[in-house]
Amino acid sequence: MQIIAHRGYWKSHKEKNSMKAFERSLNKGYGIETDVRDFNGEIVISHDYVASKSGLILLQDFIKLISNYSSKKPITIALNVKSDGLANLINCELKEFRNKNFDLFVFDMSVPDMKEYFSANFIVYSRLSEVELNPSWYDQCSGIWLDSFQTNWFDSKLIEKYLNDSKKVCVVSSELHGREKSDLWDIIYSLRKEENIMLCTDLPAEAELFFNSQ
Repeated sequence: MQIIAHRGYWKSHKEKNSMKAFERSLNKGYGIETDVRDFNGEIVISHDYVASKSGLILLQDFIKLISNYSSKKPITIALNVKSDGLANLINCELKEFRNKNFDLFVFDMSVPDMKEYFSANFIVYSRLSEVELNPSWYDQCSGIWLDSFQTNWFDSKLIEKYLNDSKKVCVVSSELHGREKSDLWDIIYSLRKEENIMLCTDLPAEAELFFNSQ
């Protein structure tokens, strides 16, 4: 199982989506989930709408940080796309980094916008949750972003179904929605040795300890 640090491995809320949190993730060997949107023709790291460039991290600077990190195995990068129409812009930003030591996928764009990412040869994950029971563009997508807003509605057999379909699965940990994590972690514990399953969490160090236990 791969551990994905939600908005980087942050230790205080102000560190979310910061270079400090990203560097900490890299040093621990965790993957990184972060948010991208456009601002004045540039792609920036931000979960929320931005009115000023002050303090913003450019996607290109984020990718440079990842590219300069040396690791024996690729780091997983999950880009949460917060605005439509960005496929070509993001593609241009990534072009010179395509052969670097990281595995990058995109997710969470609108359903019509997904087509542009397939056309640009991105690895795309489709959403699945209790309110999105049929993953969009299933045949074309490489993985499933498995979410649960209000309750742990799925079991390990559902995840195995997608793994058997040669899809990767990234499970969203319950604490991201303000719920206790333990029940969900118990559900996926039996799958911890599967290399095609990931957990996106605000608690990467705790998750690493839990899923490495016997």
